[in-house]
Amino acid sequence: AARRSGTLTTARHADEQGRDVFAIPGNPLDPRAEGTNHLLKTGAILVTDPEDVLAHLRRFGGHGAGAFREAVGVYPEPTSDLPREPLPPPEDPGDDEQARVVTALGPAPIDMDEIARATGLPIRIIRTILIDLDLAGRIERHGAQLVSLRT
Repeated sequence: AARRSGTLTTARHADEQGRDVFAIPGNPLDPRAEGTNHLLKTGAILVTDPEDVLAHLRRFGGHGAGAFREAVGVYPEPTSDLPREPLPPPEDPGDDEQARVVTALGPAPIDMDEIARATGLPIRIIRTILIDLDLAGRIERHGAQLVSLRT
């Protein structure tokens, strides 16, 4: 992340919510890494491989930011009287859902929100279908969550 970027805004919001902020260091001579390197200087958790994240989560009992911040005394653990229920397992999309997504796609790039409006499907199902279509070589990704059918 550069010194002024949306990524840093997201990291700031995450920190304000008591969430862990992880950062991968960048070349100190590269201005595109100034923001990330600054995060590391100011307390972000250094990550050089996936094991760093897993080790951090294991160290704090898998409770993430709250346990870490409470342990180091930075922020109190937020309390809530609402019961925490586990998320339902992810759904496997069927052929009908995949056909609806393919129908919504065309040669012009379209974003996932538009696909969701056209199909009535949840974004998580659309993402799963797009991964399958991408692996099959049937779509093209254009950045900014834009996709199109491969022609």
